[in-house]
Amino acid sequence: TGSGQQSVTGVEASDDANSYWRIRGKSEGSCQRGTPVKCGQAIRLTHVNTGKNLHTHHFPSPLSNNQEVSAFGDDGEGDDLDIWIVQCSGTYWEREDAVRFKHVGTEVFLSITGEQYGHPIRGQREVHGMPAANHHNYWKAMEGVFIKPSMDPAKHDEL
Repeated sequence: TGSGQQSVTGVEASDDANSYWRIRGKSEGSCQRGTPVKCGQAIRLTHVNTGKNLHTHHFPSPLSNNQEVSAFGDDGEGDDLDIWIVQCSGTYWEREDAVRFKHVGTEVFLSITGEQYGHPIRGQREVHGMPAANHHNYWKAMEGVFIKPSMDPAKHDEL
């Protein structure tokens, strides 16, 4: 059921190579590598292995009947339904912070509540959109590459 787009699921293991997402700006050039992500900033999340963007639209999710979240587009190019707002408590999204992602187009929060798929993706959990902020829509970066911005752009510390 649903849109027929690629499913987005959650797993317990934080080091699963299929769980990596790249943070990108709302449009090309609007998010320079190494620049801190501001709380309230619009971003796209692009799946590293497939190049598809985290996406949602008005389709019911198959297990919880919340709003379906899918992976959409090709090579990081999708549409306006790929844009999410980072909600955090400070000025910038800090590495240790739990954050929320609110979808710009439909105003749902990226969530996971525990519903698990059976065959063929047994044990993977449904990721979906929920209309209200709650404890099911906090996310935390557990693995990845974090690039610290240089204080002096003219000074390089690499060979």
